[in-house]
Amino acid sequence: MFWTRLASGIVLVILAIGTLWVGGWLTCWVMCALSLVGCFELLRVYKLEKRAMGIACYLTTILYYLVLFLEKEALLMPIMVVYLLVILAIYVLCFSKYKDKDTMAAFLAFYYVSVCLSYVFQLRNIKDGGYLIILVFICSWGNDTLAYCAGRLFGKHKMSPVLSPKKSVEGLIGGILGAGILGALFGWYFSANVQEIANAPLWFGLVGAVGAVPAVIGDLAASAIKRNNDVKDYGKLIPGHGGVLDRFDSMIFTAPIIYYAVLFVLGM
Repeated sequence: MFWTRLASGIVLVILAIGTLWVGGWLTCWVMCALSLVGCFELLRVYKLEKRAMGIACYLTTILYYLVLFLEKEALLMPIMVVYLLVILAIYVLCFSKYKDKDTMAAFLAFYYVSVCLSYVFQLRNIKDGGYLIILVFICSWGNDTLAYCAGRLFGKHKMSPVLSPKKSVEGLIGGILGAGILGALFGWYFSANVQEIANAPLWFGLVGAVGAVPAVIGDLAASAIKRNNDVKDYGKLIPGHGGVLDRFDSMIFTAPIIYYAVLFVLGM
């Protein structure tokens, strides 16, 4: 299992670097594909993946990314409103086949997975996004790795015994501090290549630490949904890691936070 997880992790990192290096259309449609798979995984938990609400979610996801790709941001909110009206219409017209919680799950799938993951593309798409996108990985995967190391070395107090018994308070603190340090180091590297931000190590260190908090929440939220519905893994797409939601759960929460934090730092 360890070697399978390591090998697939290496392949995943290589694919991520290649996708984000190219940027543009490739990043957009790769994130769209990941969003579709993530929506499918989440909708499957509620047995909606092949039903009308699920199909509406997939089609809206594709439309949402198409609008982003065409840079028609003014249409994004109308799309979300129309999507809500569509799934409510399905609920009303097929009342005997759906429960109110199905409507909520269908909207959650689109907003939680597709909209939040789209911020990876949106961050990559802004000026110097090829550098800035690294912050998302620092706050998600970097935080996760350093939290694991800190937990193994110093962990004594359980952070969430029911949802994630292996996570500790010490690991949480270590992950946040570690992400802050990595962010500061990245800020030093960034300022050496892009002369636009004063005190970049300080700002990006702060962004790294702050961004690590939603990464933890995203991880635990995904675990909570699985535990509530007696699901071990969301999928088997990534050997040793599970599905898209199992691997990208922290990034789903981190990407939008980092996007807006970066805009604030850059004054954009």
